[in-house]
Amino acid sequence: MKTAQIVAPRQIEIIDVDVPDISSEPKGTVLIKSYRSAICGTDMPLFALERPDSDYPLAPGLSIHECIGVIAASKSSRFKEGDEILALPRGSGGLAEYFLSHENVTIPLPKYDRKDCILMSQPLGTVIWACRKLGNLLNQDTVVVGQGPMGLLMSHTLSNLGAKTITAIDLLDYRLAVSKQMRATHTINAAEVDVAAAVQEITNGRMADLVVEMVGHQTETINQCLDLVKRDGTILAFGVPDAAIYNFRFGDFFRKNIRFIGSVGPDVQNDFPLAMDMISQGRIEVSPIITHHLPFTEAHRGFEYSLYKKDGAIKIVLEYD
Repeated sequence: MKTAQIVAPRQIEIIDVDVPDISSEPKGTVLIKSYRSAICGTDMPLFALERPDSDYPLAPGLSIHECIGVIAASKSSRFKEGDEILALPRGSGGLAEYFLSHENVTIPLPKYDRKDCILMSQPLGTVIWACRKLGNLLNQDTVVVGQGPMGLLMSHTLSNLGAKTITAIDLLDYRLAVSKQMRATHTINAAEVDVAAAVQEITNGRMADLVVEMVGHQTETINQCLDLVKRDGTILAFGVPDAAIYNFRFGDFFRKNIRFIGSVGPDVQNDFPLAMDMISQGRIEVSPIITHHLPFTEAHRGFEYSLYKKDGAIKIVLEYD
C-alpha cells in the first residue's frame, strides 16, 4: 500500500509499505481502507516544526486523524468487512491507504451522498463535546476568536444553540467571509480594528457572555479573551497549547470572576453520531468550510496549503482511489 511519510521538516514523501496484518492484533481491532481524510490544525506541528535530524523519517502515516473508509478486515463483533465507517486511526497514522483502528473509536456512517461532508463529523464532534460544557446559551453574546475550520464550526453551532450574537474574529478576510455563511452575526478583522472596542459596540457595552479561543499555539489570543468577556462571563479554551505553562493574566481572570473551561477531544460514541445526524439531517451546513479536494498522493501540497493559507485554503480533503 501507499502511505505518506514526513522525511524532513515540511517535507512529505509517498512510500510503499505492507498492508497492516491484524491477525496478531487484540480483539476489537479493525483494518480500514481509506475513502477520505482531512487535514487538521493539530496535524501541523509534526509537519512544520523542526526536530533533530535523528528523528527523521517519522513513522509512516503521520499525521492524520480525521478519516472515513470501509472495513477491510475485522476482529470486532460490531463491525464486518464492507461496513462504511468513521474512525480514529491508531496513533494518528491515517495518512495511508489502509490504517488500524479499534471498535471503541469507530462509528458506522449514515446513508449520505457527500462523503466529504460526513467526514466533517469528526471535527464537529469535538465542537459538540466542548459545547456540552457550556450550559444554556440562549440570548447570549458570544465571540469566537479564530475562524479556521474549528472556529467556523463553532460559530455555526453557537447559532444553533440560540446565541444572540456570534462575533467571529480572524486576521484573514476570506475566512471571515465564510464566517457569514456559518451564521456569524458579526465579523472583525483583528489586524484592522481595535477588537475590544468593536465587541463593546456590538454588545452595546455588555461585552461577551462567552468567548471561545479557537487559535492556540501561542499566548496572545487567550489573554485577549480576558478583554472581550464581561464580568462573571465564561472563556472556553479550545485552541491547542504548545507550552505546558502559559503567561496568563491571572489577576484579571481572578478579579472579573471569570469561568475558565478547557476542552480537548470528543466522547466518540456520543458526539460523532450526533454530529453525523446534524450534518445528514441538514441542521448544520459544513460544505462552506471545505475549500479543496486533493489526491492523497498530493498530501505535501495539502499540508503546505493549510500551513501557509494558500489559495484560500480552509479545510482540505484528501481522496483515496
